[in-house]
This record gives sequence, C-alpha cells and structure tokens, in this order.
Amino acid sequence: MVAGTIRLKGQQFVIVPHREYQRMRDLTRELMEGEGPPLPKPDDKGNVAAVQYMRAGLARRLLRRRRQAGLTQADLARRAGVRVETLCRIEKGKMTPSTLVFDKLHRALEEAQREADDQV
Repeated sequence: MVAGTIRLKGQQFVIVPHREYQRMRDLTRELMEGEGPPLPKPDDKGNVAAVQYMRAGLARRLLRRRRQAGLTQADLARRAGVRVETLCRIEKGKMTPSTLVFDKLHRALEEAQREADDQV
C-alpha cells in the first residue's frame, strides 16, 4: 500500500488508496458496531468452541466483503447462484457453507470487487 500526506489549511491529512480506505472503514464499523454474529466467549480454560468461532469469523468476513463490493444479500445470492436464505444463515453464523457454496460466493465476490474497482 502506498500512502502519502498533504497539508491543507494547517491540517495534515493522510492519503490512502480508495480500496484501503474502504477496508479500514469497514473494519472500524465492524469493531464499533459489532457487525455480524458475536464471537463465542472462551471458557474458564481460555478455549472457544471451534465450529462456532469459525462460523462467526467467516460470517463477519463475508458480510464485510459483500458490503465492500456494494452488494445486497439478494445481489450476491443471485450472482453466486445460491438461495438468499442460505446466504442469510451463513452471514448470521447459523450454518457452515459447503465447499461448493463457499467457492460460488468467493467467485461472485471476486468478480463484483473487480467490477467495483474498474468503476473507481
């Protein structure tokens, strides 16, 4: 990543690529608003339920990437060829996608992100 600074009217500003700005904004929103399902709390020994943790982490990343691409759940589901209900359950951390569904979602997000980058 290339970043730079400029000074305007006595204030210093940092300039970053638009995609990096979006990534930082979305990460901040996720942390501040707790977007996505909550991560499971560790037990007394510091262990967490692996499947629930993985589902919540995947859901948060999927939600963030979908929003970065400017897609609604219906848009992404249509592009990926999956049911909206399936995508909704994945984003809520209620289910783990199959390898096939995960691959479809990944490809659709990659394509949408390329389209978004081309428009900037």
